[in-house]
Amino acid sequence: MPKRWKYRYTVLVIMFMTYLLCYMDRMVMATAIPFIADEFGLTTLEMGGVMSAFFFSYAILQIPGGILADRFGSRPVMAFGIAWWSVFTALTAVAKSLNPLILIRVAFGLGEGVFPPAAFKTIAAWFPKKEVGRANGFMLTTNSLGPALAPLFVAGVVAAWGWRSVFLSLLVPGIIIALLVWVFVSNTPQQSKHMSKEELADYAEDEAATPAVTHKRGIGDVVRMPIVWWCFFTLFFYNIAFWGIASWLPTYLLKSRGFSLSQMGVGASLPFFMGTIGFYLSGHISDKFFRNARQMPVVIGAVIGAVFVYLTAIAPSGNLAIAAQMVGFFFITIGLSAIFTLPVAVMPKEMVGSAAGVVNTAGQIAGFLSPLLVGYILSITDNNYTIVFNLFVGCLVIAALLSTRIRKAADH
Repeated sequence: MPKRWKYRYTVLVIMFMTYLLCYMDRMVMATAIPFIADEFGLTTLEMGGVMSAFFFSYAILQIPGGILADRFGSRPVMAFGIAWWSVFTALTAVAKSLNPLILIRVAFGLGEGVFPPAAFKTIAAWFPKKEVGRANGFMLTTNSLGPALAPLFVAGVVAAWGWRSVFLSLLVPGIIIALLVWVFVSNTPQQSKHMSKEELADYAEDEAATPAVTHKRGIGDVVRMPIVWWCFFTLFFYNIAFWGIASWLPTYLLKSRGFSLSQMGVGASLPFFMGTIGFYLSGHISDKFFRNARQMPVVIGAVIGAVFVYLTAIAPSGNLAIAAQMVGFFFITIGLSAIFTLPVAVMPKEMVGSAAGVVNTAGQIAGFLSPLLVGYILSITDNNYTIVFNLFVGCLVIAALLSTRIRKAADH
């Protein structure tokens, strides 16, 4: 615990709450989709299409979201995005068939799409370089905690009131959090009325080490940096595996492993609770041991994660498959957090929004393709999940190989 609570920790808590809502809102669909499919009569490919629809617009808005955050500041971009996606989360409950459901999910993705680059820019602005890995890792625990809580939340609500109530119940929390961001999170510490002179002095070392900007840098400068593209392709293959597992794990447990609704809620949550720990520890590991080699947690996480994804595929029982996923997700999230930390840690602060937007676009293209690809493979292989998990293993190995080039790119 810190000796004295600093206002930037308050900002971090709000960012944690905001990202947790972001992941809860997107991940409830992965758990609700089997029940929606039963009502609407969806095929596995159509189920994949519903889960991918969000990522289509989400990916498109990553770079514009980063540019907007760099130009106008992160606060207005985040507050508007949260309010927008919360409204369309609630509207999911009024869908009566496949096509309206897909359109609502696309609109939902527009609001969430502008958020991540603005969130990363907020962390870069509010935390000194020596703390940025820990702060980013703490915020990104929500990327696994949200998926961990979603199955438990959905299973309880569906059992009591049906799947439509799941989406309606998330509107009010979203509006409240949008107001918190607007009131308490300014674009920079220097613009905040809550900052003391003592806390502002914490940024002096970074400011002294930052070279003077001789010209306004924008998206053109970002896309000419090799490190951005190595991070881009690493995240693409990494997220094929991550989002494939995250999107299809509840259905896999229900349909392939024969879990009941309550068993699925717990079983689909446990790997993500382990992932929450992985995300949190990744920031500390990166700051303490790999400040000058931040690509190494990516390599370690991808390789060990791939081993346990393979063990999931060959596990003789559902409980052993869950155990393998728990260990695998712990390491997968260590690597994933490290990928997201790289642009925040090594890019100039005025370029973080755009850089994070470019890199995260790759992750969301993967998020769009992965559920569709899995749905297609299942439809032509009579629901052979072993092939699917082997695909994820291959993608993680490729990501590990690509990530070895990131540090060399940063040195150029």
